[in-house]
Amino acid sequence: MRILIAEDDAAVAAGLTHSLRRAGYSVDCVGDGAAADVALTTGHFDLLILDVGLPKLSGFEVLKRLRGRDTQIPVLVLTALDGVDDRVRGLDLGADDYLAKPFALKELEARVRALTRRGRVGSSPVLKHGPLVYDQVGKVAHLAGHHLELSAREVALLEIFLRSPGRILSKEQLVEHLCGWDEEVSSNAIEVYVHRLRKKLEVGGVRIATLRGLGYTLEKA
Repeated sequence: MRILIAEDDAAVAAGLTHSLRRAGYSVDCVGDGAAADVALTTGHFDLLILDVGLPKLSGFEVLKRLRGRDTQIPVLVLTALDGVDDRVRGLDLGADDYLAKPFALKELEARVRALTRRGRVGSSPVLKHGPLVYDQVGKVAHLAGHHLELSAREVALLEIFLRSPGRILSKEQLVEHLCGWDEEVSSNAIEVYVHRLRKKLEVGGVRIATLRGLGYTLEKA
């Protein structure tokens, strides 16, 4: 699950990024509206957290351009503005939810979960692969009925594999989906993450295969 944060307050952006990454999301962050518009045009994201008061392009303009491209990703608007008119304007432009500053991180995380769940209308939030069951919203996995203890990185990695069972994923692709722009993750680190996840899955008969020189694949159930 990849999230873009468009927020010009460095402290707020850092807090959101840390909190959401700890919850298992891949997070990228930009500090102005022009950068947000470019990122949304060239990249793929599952959710946008958008501050209204951005420099260069306002959050409203970013939202207007996003919906003008008929892009339907969920958008959570952050605003320090208390006026009802501003909230109405954001919703009319296509925002899915809004949150007034200051806010509690727990509430923001709950809204993120709700929006990502809503964004999967028509598809189940639960991914299954043989005896493995994974709830994308709650970020909880069970193997043969038993709860799997996974780190945030392992949860994110598991979700990537479950979304593409049978597909070969290179280390570069895993880095792209697993990490934000400002995170440095080596190929050796990817090998470690895959090794740890593989050991936890193999006891239940779920196998991640290594294809030398190509990458990894979650074998079909």
